[in-house]
Amino acid sequence: MRVGRKGIPDIIQFKRMLRDRGLKATPQRSAIHEAMWNLVHAGADDVAAWLGEHGSAHVSPASVYNTLSMLADEGIYSRRSARGGRMVFDARVQPHLHLYDTESEEWRDLEDETMMSWLEAHLKGRRYRGYRIDGFEVQILCHPSRKGPAGKQ
Repeated sequence: MRVGRKGIPDIIQFKRMLRDRGLKATPQRSAIHEAMWNLVHAGADDVAAWLGEHGSAHVSPASVYNTLSMLADEGIYSRRSARGGRMVFDARVQPHLHLYDTESEEWRDLEDETMMSWLEAHLKGRRYRGYRIDGFEVQILCHPSRKGPAGKQ
């Protein structure tokens, strides 16, 4: 597994995170993290398919979903909701923005430090009718502006 991918823990950091939470670094959890390292944003079916093709450990689709949910509950991954109620997990938990392609239903990280700084400053210390802001998630809905696969324009 590669080391140093922006914002995503490498396998050593992942195992340390598990240990810090009193969890074992099982071969199945490590395999799921390897899949998430490569996919970044993925549903349980996507991870199970990746493991079927590339994985070193067999993990049933139900176990993949349960493990991803547990890792999200522990703050190692985060969750996003896609169309139709589909749950997508994100291996990068630090605050960041997303582009959500409404045609392909793919998630992409959006690096926009100006917008992040503005949002953080604007929301800092704010309350809305009895609520205090804990954090924020921004997904910008979009679609390709030209024919053909996104990014090959």
